[in-house]
Amino acid sequence: MPRRLFVAGGAVVAVGAVAALRPADRGAGGHNEYFMRMSAALKAAGIAHPVMVIDRERLAANIATVKAAIGPSGHATRVVAKSLPSPKLLETVMRGVGTDRAMVFNGATLEQVATARPDADLLLGKPLPALEVDAFVARHAGQDGPSAHPQFLVDSTARMVQIIEIARARHAPVRVNCEIDVGLHRGGFASDADLASALELAAAEPLVRPSGLMGYDPHVVKVPFQAAAMENVRRQYAARRSVLHEKVQADPRMMTFNTAGSPTYRLHLDDGNANELALGSSFVKPADFEIPTLATHVPAAFIATPVIKSAGETRIPGLESLAPVLRAWDRNSARAWFIYGGHWLATPVSPAGLQYNGIFGRSSNQEMLTGSVGVELGVDDYVFLQPNQSESVFLQFGDLVVYEGGKVTERWETFPVSA
Repeated sequence: MPRRLFVAGGAVVAVGAVAALRPADRGAGGHNEYFMRMSAALKAAGIAHPVMVIDRERLAANIATVKAAIGPSGHATRVVAKSLPSPKLLETVMRGVGTDRAMVFNGATLEQVATARPDADLLLGKPLPALEVDAFVARHAGQDGPSAHPQFLVDSTARMVQIIEIARARHAPVRVNCEIDVGLHRGGFASDADLASALELAAAEPLVRPSGLMGYDPHVVKVPFQAAAMENVRRQYAARRSVLHEKVQADPRMMTFNTAGSPTYRLHLDDGNANELALGSSFVKPADFEIPTLATHVPAAFIATPVIKSAGETRIPGLESLAPVLRAWDRNSARAWFIYGGHWLATPVSPAGLQYNGIFGRSSNQEMLTGSVGVELGVDDYVFLQPNQSESVFLQFGDLVVYEGGKVTERWETFPVSA
């Protein structure tokens, strides 16, 4: 091959490779029909500031999906409060799936749910500091009702000792559920011997009542060898359950054997080790939960916020001369809009084609979003973002705005801001 043809061919290949790396134009006009209707509802309700919108019809669809999946399995459903951090939202889901079981993650939510639902069976989803456990036990000493006696999570022998000391000091019975490490490696009893040692301590104190096990396994859907990871989860759970049965003389049918989470609940439908499955985020499906195991669920929560400014061509301070080059490389950075608020853990979803600008940076005051000339968006129009998660993001907007039948129908208060 002549050298000139070889060089020319190489140049063509290089240009083609660069063109393949160039981001595609993702602009596709304005809102689709779904978000157009939601926009009209928000404007009709006089909402002109950032809000978290709950689509009640989609929420109901997710509730129905969970019931249809878990119902035939015989497992109970435990609803995770941190993922649904609103009393009315939590109550709607619990009633919808037909359960009195909730999982809570901090003292503030524990107290609020216990007060609102004295009949609820409450399980802590993480160990609480001894001071917080002691305060709750002191406030509820002598009270009847399931919620006055939650299952506090114990993840180590040291935690068990703390619980024993609290029960003795308060002369009050305390229920404990033992967290076990089934592969996540975020704490919990990782060996039969450690669990046996802690349960032997509990057996020596009549006021401390072991109530079961909790094994959380969201890692299963993220690791390379998922089938092997799932098999390990079941093997570890079965081993720890055998230790519990050996050390605790109680009817297994009256104990709590909790497992799963939204990403993995479908993988446990035939799990004989567990008698209940925990899930919460799957009911609203944030962006981080767009995974194959939740393919039948639909997003039911969106941040809606107005456009404050339409800047036309995107210009970066100090790099104005490079603006044509940047726009030419990424057509989705051609135009810029500034929204009301921002810097949320969220992904822009409508209009299609919007993105954050990594060079300009993030802002919680007036966030910049960019898009191609194909994006149709003006001042005072709404931008919709899908929260990446629900637990912390839901608490940043005040009352949740409930959307149903093309209208804003209710406002649901959230739980107090807490970790």
